[in-house]
Amino acid sequence: MMETKISTIIDEHAADPARLIDILQALQNHFGFLSTDTVEQTAHLLNIPRSQIHSVIEFYSFLHSEPVGTYRILLSDCIIDTLHGFQTVMDAFCQKLDIQPETIRSDGKVSIATTSCTGFCDQGPAALINGIAVVALDTDRVERIVNLIEQGESISEWPADLFHSEDNIQQRGFLLQQGIEAGSAIKTLLDRGIENSLIELEQSGLRGCGGAGFPTVNKWRFCRQIEADAHYVVCNADEGEPGTFKDRVLLNNYADQVIEGMTLCGRIIGASQGFIYLRGEYLFLRQKLQQIIDQRRQIHLLGQAIAGVEGFDFDIEIRMGAGAYICGEESALLESLEGKRGVPRIRPPFPVTHGYLDKPTVINNVETFAAAAKIALAGASSYNQVGTEDSPGSRLLSISGDCARPGIYEYPFGTTIKQILIDCGASHTRCVQVGGPSGVLVPNTDFQRQISFEDLPTGGSFMIFDESRDPLAIATNFAHFFAHESCGFCTPCRVGTTLVKNTLDKVVKGLGSENDLAELKKLSHLVQHYSHCGLGQTATNPVMDSLTHFPEHYQAKVKDQPFTPAIDLEQALQQARVLTGRTDADAHLEQFNE
Repeated sequence: MMETKISTIIDEHAADPARLIDILQALQNHFGFLSTDTVEQTAHLLNIPRSQIHSVIEFYSFLHSEPVGTYRILLSDCIIDTLHGFQTVMDAFCQKLDIQPETIRSDGKVSIATTSCTGFCDQGPAALINGIAVVALDTDRVERIVNLIEQGESISEWPADLFHSEDNIQQRGFLLQQGIEAGSAIKTLLDRGIENSLIELEQSGLRGCGGAGFPTVNKWRFCRQIEADAHYVVCNADEGEPGTFKDRVLLNNYADQVIEGMTLCGRIIGASQGFIYLRGEYLFLRQKLQQIIDQRRQIHLLGQAIAGVEGFDFDIEIRMGAGAYICGEESALLESLEGKRGVPRIRPPFPVTHGYLDKPTVINNVETFAAAAKIALAGASSYNQVGTEDSPGSRLLSISGDCARPGIYEYPFGTTIKQILIDCGASHTRCVQVGGPSGVLVPNTDFQRQISFEDLPTGGSFMIFDESRDPLAIATNFAHFFAHESCGFCTPCRVGTTLVKNTLDKVVKGLGSENDLAELKKLSHLVQHYSHCGLGQTATNPVMDSLTHFPEHYQAKVKDQPFTPAIDLEQALQQARVLTGRTDADAHLEQFNE
């Protein structure tokens, strides 16, 4: 019976090893977890080593080889959730369910643990329950959820209001003011022609909206020029940067426009296949996106002979992430898309020449594809009439934290932090984290700085912290995040982020010294300059920024002596004495103090 079901699921995924992660998720959904027998059978049917499957399961946090609760609760410990009630919600769940954090209850009915940002920082505290997002948690909502769990109510039967969330679009501009009619940008492309469409895109000045800011036209044009038997288009919807949720809102409201942008790219570079790599936390969006894809096929805007044009063939498949922040990096995403661990590739070569399955591939994020479709329809001038000379156009910001009106704001490039804080109702702001943990911590003395590629480039995260917040606590939360999310490929990041985390914990406990602060700077330098990919290279930004701008918060925790140990040796020895039953003289330190 088990073998038959495994075989059926694998056949539904065309027995394609590149779809291993989707296969494992489907198997896990059916069996509850990925047992040794399941792995062995899957390896046999896909003709791949068992070790490969085990390594994939170990890599992704949403895959597990041991049973979890029938109801699996994952509470977001993102800094914003932490500051706005995470611990209260965790305590309430644990008390009412009679369970400890990071455990499964003895009856197997429920388990509870933490996860990184769920993409709902504007509505936290948030959680995933069996993969579905639940937001705005408080003790009353916790009690409702606990009652449903104890009653054994299927999640599909839970009241819909428990899963309700808001888009919170607070300010619209070029991109959000009005969506486009399905097929309208495609028609414009066909009328204008490929070369003229590329010129229009070039004149718009559109740059990649993921943070790096590479000119979009250069990526598309270069990929088009590479001769190969296949080209691919990939939409990076793995929005894992804490504090970022704009892609969630775009996919929920402007999915047609995003898909149209992907289709334009497919036509221009000569691709017949595209993928939406959707982060695992956005599982609730999958069905809606699939319906839109199916509808577009029915009206000949996807599939064969799009818009009746022979040879214009392009289709899109959704692939799910499985809980790995690193997969937001484009080469790690490609590895995951191919069914492997999301370990960043060595570059060059770059994806435009050697991407998915080693073929030329364009990877852009959700906002970039949405903007490209709008530009194709409205023209370059409609986009670049705002912004700055070096940063034309606008940027979507995911604003959260200590403000009256969190949500999505669209701003022309060149807008100051000061203006943004006024608009969202922030007051007494101590600092702003721009671009997520990997970005820049801006103190209140620098709020005249601008959102732009020449000043503060950002993928969209904008986290606000008022004067009640401790920058050291913020940096420590980010350090824990990076240590947890390191892929482990390179030593500087794998070891360095853990050492930074441990040293910060030591300082926070009041056990730190000046030597530890010097060590933090040394470790940060090593991680920044010798890590393999961008995660490691930016992982210690929060530490260095907070040390630079708020040294007094570190100094307040530091002892006068030049060095203090990280552990209480006498306490550790006492534990050893209890375990070994030793009371002799050699089990004590006094003899060495004479």
